[in-house]
Amino acid sequence: MIGDRTTGRSDRLGSPSSGVLVTGGGSGIGRATALALAEVGRPVAVWDLDGQAAEATAAACAEQYGIAAHWERIDVTDSSALAERVPVVATELGSLGGFVHAAGVAGPMEVDSIDDEMWATTLDVNLRAGAMLAKAAIEPFTKAGPGSAAVLISSIEGLFGSSLLTAYCASKGGVLGVTRSIAQRFGREGFRINAVCPGAVDTPMLAPAFDLLPGFRGRLEERTPLHRVSSPDEIARPIRFLLSDEASFITGTHLTIDGGLTSITAI
Repeated sequence: MIGDRTTGRSDRLGSPSSGVLVTGGGSGIGRATALALAEVGRPVAVWDLDGQAAEATAAACAEQYGIAAHWERIDVTDSSALAERVPVVATELGSLGGFVHAAGVAGPMEVDSIDDEMWATTLDVNLRAGAMLAKAAIEPFTKAGPGSAAVLISSIEGLFGSSLLTAYCASKGGVLGVTRSIAQRFGREGFRINAVCPGAVDTPMLAPAFDLLPGFRGRLEERTPLHRVSSPDEIARPIRFLLSDEASFITGTHLTIDGGLTSITAI
């Protein structure tokens, strides 16, 4: 076990000990990340559009690992709500020295059919919200100290194109650019920000593709060098590393976690 559940003590994966906000924490990568952080003793705040799911994740973090856990139902496209609620999270957790923007939408649609609403929603959730969170986090990060760090969720679709995911590819490619840009601003204060680029992960977002496209999962697993899709935990643990002091000289870059898929091809 990485952390001591009784005392809250953990190794360096739990350092710094400041609180972390996780958007999209009700399911998938977000939920796994919140639990992984709680495991090493870090307080967590869980945001999700599904309030019941956010509450369930926060309860699991508190009950399993004895850490402070806060939850809220939040629409991350509401920038005024982000600015208002981030300071509340810092108060509830005692400090806020990290965030993970895991909230996301897929927006499956070719350019032939895409409309303004789908484009705007996908870019707002996946891209703009992460930048607005970074803006809102500067003040609490300053109070928490120079070990503060953030992780944005991109995708291997931010590195390669997919005709079925026009808006999604744009948003996830944008996440990489935003990460590089914010790293320069955060660096002045000793803060860090990085992105992760997951490949195929067994989450509710990917489930419809597995259900609607016969044989898709099998073909995907066959093309992946490790011959399987990832579990959310396998993305959460590298995220936890990037938020820890173990990654103290890593900023402005991305980590691809795809079982080797992009060493050969894209999805």
